[in-house]
Amino acid sequence: MTIRKIKSIKNAIYNIPLAEVLSDAKHGDHTHFEVIVSTIFTDDGFEGTGYTYTGGKGGRAIFSLLEDEIKPSLIGKDANQIQDIWNSMYWNLHYVGRGGLLSFAMSAVDIALWDIKCKVLDKPLWQVAGGADNKTDCYAGGIDLNFTQEKLLNNIQGYLDRGFHAVKIKVGKEDYLEDVARAEAVRKLIGSDIKFMVDANYSMSEEKAVKFAKAIEHLDITWFEEPTLPDEYKMYGRIADATSIPIAMGENLHTYHEFTYAFEQSKLGFVQPDASNIGGITGWLEISELAKHNNIPVCSHGMHELHVSLLSSQPHAGYLEVHSFPIDEYTTCPLELDNGKAIAPNISGTGVEFDPQLVNPHLLKSS
Repeated sequence: MTIRKIKSIKNAIYNIPLAEVLSDAKHGDHTHFEVIVSTIFTDDGFEGTGYTYTGGKGGRAIFSLLEDEIKPSLIGKDANQIQDIWNSMYWNLHYVGRGGLLSFAMSAVDIALWDIKCKVLDKPLWQVAGGADNKTDCYAGGIDLNFTQEKLLNNIQGYLDRGFHAVKIKVGKEDYLEDVARAEAVRKLIGSDIKFMVDANYSMSEEKAVKFAKAIEHLDITWFEEPTLPDEYKMYGRIADATSIPIAMGENLHTYHEFTYAFEQSKLGFVQPDASNIGGITGWLEISELAKHNNIPVCSHGMHELHVSLLSSQPHAGYLEVHSFPIDEYTTCPLELDNGKAIAPNISGTGVEFDPQLVNPHLLKSS
């Protein structure tokens, strides 16, 4: 294979405002999100774009890791050697970064390298990553705990009008019976044919999670997401035993080993790795393989413009989360739906290219 040396890297961070304040039970109010972009240039003329994102905090630290620590170590490396570069980044900064900000920074680099890999092959990501299909089941994931019930239902109706066949709402009110009432109102609105998920953002105690789950079992819930702290693997298993509703988690697990604990102890019905914080496409595919071995559908969290290709590529895919952070609206290829399914871009590369006219007004810093 031809050596394809990394000639230069350009990093940038954008602070993108949301159209309205979005709230959940643990992170509070979201007014904006950060996108941190790493663009890699090779000596033979290829260019790859990778990125990660945050809910509005920590992005500058990720940018600093990319610019000051990772970038100097990558110049001159062979861009074809994605796994070797992944291992190098991981172990060079393991002591200070295992599972933390390093996982986000590594993701941006890894996605850029996969973008180059796909462009060299002149194939779309969904084919290179597995090729099972070019579309996947999906759901609209609302960040809506602060919405009144009337606004919540109007929001859900908007998802149905856009063509979604599955929806998710946030739960985690101080009084769980208020969550129950909101969930009952949503099920009444969407009818029996629409898939329905709930997400507590790890805000509940074990006791409260079990009470809430039992109170909504009659609503045909597809999954109960992150009922409690993601580190409490055995507690997840106990909650799973106490309810007929499948349990889902994964967005807050940032290393391969954390996922092995979850598979062994948490009795999950669905798993949700996020390529923005698990070490990019390389990390996500590792977790997908683990999920396949454990006979659990692999799903996603956030960055649907990239995950649509990864979910489509896998034969054991569950559901793509179409996230309320609309990163795809700032790209040249916004997400498309067809009969309730999300369609993977059929273009060379990852299919994610940021539109300079849309993102440049929100630039905070670049190298």
